[in-house]
Amino acid sequence: MKKIVVHTGAGPDRVLVEERESLDRPDIELRQPGRCGTPEAVLEAVRDADVALCGAEPYTDAVFAGAPKLKMVIRYGVGVDTIDLDAATQHGVVVGYLPDFCIDEVANHALMLLLACAKKVRLLDEALRQEGWAASKALLIPMGAITQETVGLIAFGNIARAMAKRCQAVGMQVIACDPFVAPEVFAEAGVEAVSLEELAGRSDYVSCHLPLSPKTKGFLTAEFFDRMKPSAYFINTSRGGVVKEADLIAVLQEKGIAGAGLDVFEVEPMAPGHPFLSMPHVTLTPHCASYADSTMETQRRRIGRDALKVLEGGLPDFVANPAVLDHRRT
Repeated sequence: MKKIVVHTGAGPDRVLVEERESLDRPDIELRQPGRCGTPEAVLEAVRDADVALCGAEPYTDAVFAGAPKLKMVIRYGVGVDTIDLDAATQHGVVVGYLPDFCIDEVANHALMLLLACAKKVRLLDEALRQEGWAASKALLIPMGAITQETVGLIAFGNIARAMAKRCQAVGMQVIACDPFVAPEVFAEAGVEAVSLEELAGRSDYVSCHLPLSPKTKGFLTAEFFDRMKPSAYFINTSRGGVVKEADLIAVLQEKGIAGAGLDVFEVEPMAPGHPFLSMPHVTLTPHCASYADSTMETQRRRIGRDALKVLEGGLPDFVANPAVLDHRRT
C-alpha cells in the first residue's frame, strides 16, 4: 500500500521539483489538492494522509482527530502559529519545521528596512522622481547618523542575534529584551539586556523578532508605541499578529513615531486601501524577508527529505512539539 503525502499549500500545477527528489518513489503518492484555506478543507485533503506539507494553512484539533494515519505535519519555514501544537501533541502528530531557515535573509531584510527608514529612501526617491532635485533635498532634515544610534531588538533568537551583528557592523549600539535568554548569551553577543519599557524609550530603531503564539498575539500595543521616541522607527519582519495593528496605525497617523519598515501584517495579503499604503513615512514589503532563490530551493529540498525520514519511521531534523515523541503515531 502506498504512503500518502499531501501538500495543502501548493496549487495542483506546482511542480515541487526539489521535494520530489526524495518523494518520487513507487511506494509514495504525492497529492496536491490546492491551497486549503479552512480547517474543513485541510481535513478533507489529509484525511488518509501519512504526512502533510504545509504553508500557512490551519491545522486544528479537528484536523488531527479526523486524520488517524497522519504522522507529521511539516511547515515550510520557522513559524508554526497556524498549527495547534497542543492538539498535534495530544493526537501523537509530530510537527516539523525549519527554525534555522532564512536566518541571514531575514536579518538582512530587517537591516535593509532599518537603513531605508533611516535614510528616508522611499521619501527621497518619490520626491526626486515627481518633484525634482530640490524638493527631494528639502526632505533630508531631520535624519539620524545611524552610527552610534541605538537599535532595540524585541526577542533575541537566531534572527535577532544575526541582526545584532549586522547593526554592530555599522557602528550601532544594540540593546534587546528577551526574558527567556540567559545573561551570558547577551554578554557574548555584546548586547545589553533591558526591559521592554526601557527598550522602547531608548531605541532610535525598534526591530521586532517575536514569534507569533497565543501569548504574543497583539503583544505590542499603544502603551509600547507611546513610549518610543518621536524620532524613532519601528521595524517588523517577524509576524504581523504580534502587533496591535490599529495602535501602530494610530501612532503613525499622529506622527508619534517617525515611521516604520514593515514586511508582515495582521491580515495578509493587505487589503486595497489599507492605511499603511497611503503613509509616505512607512516602507512596505510583501512578507518576503525570507526570500532568496537558493534559500527557497534548499528549504524545499529539506522538506522532502524530512517527509521521507518520517515515512521510513524516523524524525525530521527539528520538532516543534518535542513532548509528542514518547507517544507519536508510527
